[in-house]
Amino acid sequence: MTSREKLFNNLTKFFTLDLLNQEPMHGYKIMKQLENLIGKEPSPGQIYPLLTELKEKSLIEVTEKGDRKKKIYKLTNKGENKHKRLVNRFNDIVSTILEPKLTECAHCGCKVYEGGYQTKVNDKKLVFCCKHCARHYKKGR
Repeated sequence: MTSREKLFNNLTKFFTLDLLNQEPMHGYKIMKQLENLIGKEPSPGQIYPLLTELKEKSLIEVTEKGDRKKKIYKLTNKGENKHKRLVNRFNDIVSTILEPKLTECAHCGCKVYEGGYQTKVNDKKLVFCCKHCARHYKKGR
């Protein structure tokens, strides 16, 4: 399995939990929502075994609804806690990677990850998110 395939699989798992944290839903809706989030539609052969695994781990529960007995998947309390831990862990990882590289625009305060617009103001080198912020900053002085 390539690293890209592993990433897609892990994103599918993460976003499935995230979607079910937002609201209970049936498998087809999960697949369509995942397609919107990830940009590639997961196959039923990927989603339904995942849902079975999540049920076996007591992270989700399944109810049947409607005339066609459509299965609706919902996070359990254990699933909600797992989701919360995963989101916090993901946020920590991203912050650890990105925060040291972030600077703040001297004018508007937005975070600048890479590059930005640098210029000297009163012999002091400042970073701005764009040349427009630099211009407005200089006008305000």
